[in-house]
Amino acid sequence: MIIVTGPSRSGKSEWAEMLAMQTGKKVIYVATAKIDINDLEWQERIAKHQKRRPSEWLTVSVPEDIVTTIQEAETDSCLLIDSLGTWVANWIDRDEETWENIVLSLLNTVQEIDKKELIFVAEETGWGVVPAYPVGRLFRDRLGSLVRYLGAIANTVYLVTGGHVINLTMLGSPLPLPAKFTIVENRQQTRSNREEQM
Repeated sequence: MIIVTGPSRSGKSEWAEMLAMQTGKKVIYVATAKIDINDLEWQERIAKHQKRRPSEWLTVSVPEDIVTTIQEAETDSCLLIDSLGTWVANWIDRDEETWENIVLSLLNTVQEIDKKELIFVAEETGWGVVPAYPVGRLFRDRLGSLVRYLGAIANTVYLVTGGHVINLTMLGSPLPLPAKFTIVENRQQTRSNREEQM
């Protein structure tokens, strides 16, 4: 599992697409954005992304249930999920307990996959001004926490910013996770032990 994170217009999607091509596997592009026929600017953004991707890639629109998509994907495939920010936004109206269950389901699922590669694209939204409205703060907090949790168990985490790609996994160490994610924490310890043996 790979996480590619960075600010807007940083090139994170391009880097993730390059990584997907390098796998040599069948790529399934999982688009989490909802299509709004009244938002022409958003449609133009989506069209630019589509033109950049290889025509042989399978594109599926999955605004919410990426867990099932991951579980049912073909063996030896590469799933490029772009992006976690829009996926979080699609669930923003759920209460905290429901959201935590959704996150736990995703975390457990990504640890159970076998012979599939996952590449998540995520936005960095917590480096700027604190949003002035509650839903903006909720979105920032949920996305930030989700990227932290996934990043702690990912094989590699890349930060794309300032025209450069930085391998955070090579430079740092994963933070411990909250006790409510004990299953994930055990996986994290296994990963740490494996890295020490390398």
